[in-house]
Amino acid sequence: MKLSVIGCGYLGAVHAAAMASLGHQVIGIDIDARRVAMLSAGEAPFFEPQLNELLRAGIVAGRLSFSTHIDEARGADVHFLAVGTPQRRDGSAADLREVETAVAELADVLQAGDVVVGKSTVPVGTAQRLATTVDGAGAALLWNPEFLREGWAVKDTISPDRIVVGVATDETGTPTDRAQVAADTLRGVYTDAVDNGVPFLVTDYATSELVKVAANAFLATKISFINAMAEIAEVTGADVMTLADALGHDERIGRRFLGAGVGFGGGCLPKDIRAFVARAEELGRGESVSFLRAVDEINLRRRDRAVYLVEEALGGSVFGKRITVLGAAFKPHSDDVRDSPALDVAARLHGLGATVVVTDPAAIDNARRVSPQLTYVAGRDEALRDADAVVLVTEWDEYRRQLSPEHLATLTPGRIVVDGRNCLDPAVWRAAGFHYYGMGRP
Repeated sequence: MKLSVIGCGYLGAVHAAAMASLGHQVIGIDIDARRVAMLSAGEAPFFEPQLNELLRAGIVAGRLSFSTHIDEARGADVHFLAVGTPQRRDGSAADLREVETAVAELADVLQAGDVVVGKSTVPVGTAQRLATTVDGAGAALLWNPEFLREGWAVKDTISPDRIVVGVATDETGTPTDRAQVAADTLRGVYTDAVDNGVPFLVTDYATSELVKVAANAFLATKISFINAMAEIAEVTGADVMTLADALGHDERIGRRFLGAGVGFGGGCLPKDIRAFVARAEELGRGESVSFLRAVDEINLRRRDRAVYLVEEALGGSVFGKRITVLGAAFKPHSDDVRDSPALDVAARLHGLGATVVVTDPAAIDNARRVSPQLTYVAGRDEALRDADAVVLVTEWDEYRRQLSPEHLATLTPGRIVVDGRNCLDPAVWRAAGFHYYGMGRP
């Protein structure tokens, strides 16, 4: 099929490249000329494993191209909306201006029978409102939320664990005839995944919008739950890691996302749970998700705890000390520093008078733009040299698996390691003479 992808940021660029790899003819549209130029050269403007290879393969095969002109989307069978919905500057709600602008401009090039597929994360009720504009152009609107994990986005796009499609329904909740035809068209776009057994779930608009924010709210809650247990462990002497292992053996709970540490960050979970609360309050059901405020507060408190551990390890003050922070991205396999716990901890230590050296395999350039006051060093060993304390906050393999206490001992006389992700073995580090501090661990 011929597809267009409106918005070529993280979501759109990955989706465009992945769809081209499946054999579709894809045109990506974005108003950022620099971004379009990079993508057209086969280079992603952000770090995502496998994406550059996918971009180049699609361009060489003649199935993938990019443009700043939305007119070039004319004639596509399916148009994907992948623009951003950041948190509003004046509150917690989602900023929908990019989505609304994209739909209004796309309406001018739509043809009867076209299918428009929203992938952006939006508050419930948005699709129903936008459908009026799309319907007026003789096209059909579907809402197909993304469930990408940064670092695994290519895989998650090509082989998702489920495909959710919100459609227009009549008063009985049955998809309209136009919606059913559109859903069948989208099924054709995803035919490889569907043929491989990926569930294709057709539902109403509201449910499809809620699936995305509910999933993120659940994951955020699970992370903050174990971090709340870490807070209790810290005053009782319990070990939150053993606690998490024991809980994880219960198949109703599971071990995944029970990783106590400095908490979550990035461009999705924090802003999505805040937008969810804001929308629930608009709907008069704020009390239903009021617990998400506590989830957010617990998450932010863990950053305070990491800073406190460094202060405690250094005798009560970090002033004048050289501290190396391992990691700047909010998670490994990404260069995303939006709401990054690692960068936040580093900035707080700097504010307390420490000389903070930050290193990261992928995110230094982005981090420098956000926090230019910090010192950045690309090489891990160079960054570690002469540190009074080392704080591991992003669990890249270069730090959790490939850095041994014996090697670190050759780089710095400091013998303090604060493990913000509980990913190092305390016994190994303590046996080597290091003072090891974990999150929620004795």
